[in-house]
This record gives sequence, structure tokens and C-alpha cells, in this order.
Amino acid sequence: MVSVGTIVWLSSELMFFAALFAAYFTIRSVTTAAAGAGVESLWDASTELLNVPFAAVNTTILVLSSVTCQLGVFAAEHGKVGRTGSVGNVRSWGMREWFILTYLMGAVFIAGQVTEYATLIHEGLTISSSPYGSVFYLTTGFHGLHVTGGLIAFVFVLARTYMARKFTHEQAVSAIVVSYYWHFVDVVWIALFATIYLLK
Repeated sequence: MVSVGTIVWLSSELMFFAALFAAYFTIRSVTTAAAGAGVESLWDASTELLNVPFAAVNTTILVLSSVTCQLGVFAAEHGKVGRTGSVGNVRSWGMREWFILTYLMGAVFIAGQVTEYATLIHEGLTISSSPYGSVFYLTTGFHGLHVTGGLIAFVFVLARTYMARKFTHEQAVSAIVVSYYWHFVDVVWIALFATIYLLK
């Protein structure tokens, strides 16, 4: 029931992000059409400020965190909450180690996003500077908030494993549900990255 409820909730989140995509494309078409032929549009000028290689590296980190998250889920499904060998032996890792690594990768992604924001603001692109700035910060900012929510969820799941005397089926379900959310956040970012950074 928890899994089904999570999927239903993620469906509503999908509608939320669909609305943000619709706003992005609507504002893009209006500002591009207003520029007229032969004139550089606001969109063209603003997208030139984006650091695509940096964003691509940040995206790769987030996508790889989805892999480590799933490895943690596999460990949880087998009741393997902690490592059985040394830290250097990745094959002996349990759910905790994989989830901690996922958390760190997610935190690096957020730090990268904050760094990108600081650079863009320094170059004059703010949320109030133009329609492009508004839609850029709204779409990527709301996604960043969702990633932060996922990081908080990882902390709760990990804390439960350390406080409980025994790893239970309910804890495994919690890990699986958090992975659903994390994979969802990753897929949304891939779509955002393709839309904002590649379809300039």
C-alpha cells in the first residue's frame, strides 16, 4: 500500500513538473517570436550564459546516484543492511553504504547547482531580470528542492536502520519507496537538462 500510495503521489508531482515545462516552452515561444527575424532573442542571449559542460558533469553525478541508490535497494531486499567486509570492498556493502554514497552524490549535485546559480547571478541573470531568468530559476529551483527533500528522506531511512535493533521488512519497504522518489527526481532532471541546456 505504501508503494502504491507513493506512485500515486509521484503522478501528481509529474503533473506539477509538466506545468513547469509548459510554462518554459510558452515563455520561450513568446519571447522568440517577439524578437522578430534576424534579431537575437532574449532566449539566445540568455542561453549563451549557461555552462553546458559543467551542467553535464553535474547531471552525470545525479544519474550515477540513481545507480548507487538501486544497489542499496537490492541490498535492502536481501536484508543486508550493513557491510560484511572492509569499506574498500564494494561487493560487501549493504544498504547503508550505498545510500550514504547516494546521499553524498546528491549533495554534490546541489552544491553544483548553487555554484551555477552564483555564477549566473554574477553575470546578471536573476529570477527578476527577465522572463528567461524567471522560468530558469523556477524549473531548476523546484527540482533542487525536490532533490533536497530526497536527501532528507535518505537521512531518515539511514537513521531508522541505526536506531532499530533489527532490520525489518518495513524498513526495506521504506528504502524502496525512497528509491522510487529518487529515480523520479533523476528522470525529471534528465528531461530538464535536455530541455534547458541542449535545446537552447
